[in-house]
Amino acid sequence: MSTDTATDTPLVGRIHSLESGGMVDGPGIRFVVFTQGCPLRCLYCHNPDTQALWDGRDITVDDLMKEIVKYRSYMRCTGGGVTLTGGEPLIQHQFTREVFRRCQELGIHTTLDTSGFANLNVAAKVLECVDLVLLCIKAFDADLHARVAGVPREPTLKFAQYLHEIKKPTWIRFVLVPGLTDHPANVEGMAQFLSGMHNIEKVEILPFHKMGEYKWERMGGDYALRDTLPPTSEQIETVAQAFRQHGLSVAV
Repeated sequence: MSTDTATDTPLVGRIHSLESGGMVDGPGIRFVVFTQGCPLRCLYCHNPDTQALWDGRDITVDDLMKEIVKYRSYMRCTGGGVTLTGGEPLIQHQFTREVFRRCQELGIHTTLDTSGFANLNVAAKVLECVDLVLLCIKAFDADLHARVAGVPREPTLKFAQYLHEIKKPTWIRFVLVPGLTDHPANVEGMAQFLSGMHNIEKVEILPFHKMGEYKWERMGGDYALRDTLPPTSEQIETVAQAFRQHGLSVAV
């Protein structure tokens, strides 16, 4: 995969797939780019096939933009835009920034779906071309974050604080896994951490599901949560209330 930014060399990214009618990764109807490569190893990952950077296929920014512009009318009519997700788009920061920059030149809304686990100096340059961030904080408790995601929490928390400092519109994503991320102390700690950040438009509670389990099995991986059930409506409401009590808007 080449990320040469010289004017005579096309900028190339490594992607898993494209989706032209996304409805859950930001406002409106969105063109969603699933990038390849992720430094996290989340226990509940439903896209484990995006983790390895060497999988997927190459695409130039020019060719990707040719696909994106086909759907401008749908995006414009619904208040939608382009979302880069993954995987972790900040791994391919030059490619991600250039796609977003080109989109903004065309008046297309840009959304970055990220774990925030990235070098902040690198991420800051990408964020210059981002209209909305979907930040998935895997857990607030430090030990639990390491267990759930396989990496420390500190880069993500620093990333969240930076988003607040630059007043970047942000939706927080919290995956609710019964018996894992629903511990009251974990939820309360996250709610307190977020409560003073005025850039946060809402907290999205994403109920755990096992739709990606078959991918783990196909790839020969050990799916650690095979015996975990999705949360009940009562469990979801309990967590939602914990966030609301700290003045945060909640969506499920």
